[in-house]
Amino acid sequence: MKSMLKSELAAAAGVSRKTFRRWLLTDAEFLRKQGVNPKTKMLPPNVVKYLIEKYCIDLHPKEP
Repeated sequence: MKSMLKSELAAAAGVSRKTFRRWLLTDAEFLRKQGVNPKTKMLPPNVVKYLIEKYCIDLHPKEP
């Protein structure tokens, strides 16, 4: 896993950045413990891994 921008992860999830920020509100305590605050743009690998597992985000979608 690698670090990712919030906007990249939102795009991979197929949602707007605004929606993605709302999703992150449900994980505020976890994110705070990981050193991620609401203004953090780059998410560390452990947080990326957690979020892709929680929200079933496919980082490598198959081409149609």
